[in-house]
Amino acid sequence: MGSQKQLGENIKKVREKSGKTQEELAEKAGIHVSYLSRIERGVVNPSVEVLENIAKVLKVKSSNILPF
Repeated sequence: MGSQKQLGENIKKVREKSGKTQEELAEKAGIHVSYLSRIERGVVNPSVEVLENIAKVLKVKSSNILPF
C-alpha cells in the first residue's frame, strides 16, 4: 500500500475515533470537506501545514498520523 493511501487511512481512523465528521474536521482545519475526503482516500498528498492543522484539530501529534 502506498504511503499516501496509508496516510489517508490513518487520518480517517483517528478522525472516526475522535467522533468528528469530515465536515467538522475540515472546517476546524481550515480546508474544504472535499479536499479532506480526497486526503482520506489517498488521492491527494496534503502539505505539511495541512497535516499539522488536521493533527491539531484531532489532538494528536502529526507523527501519529504519518504512515511511517
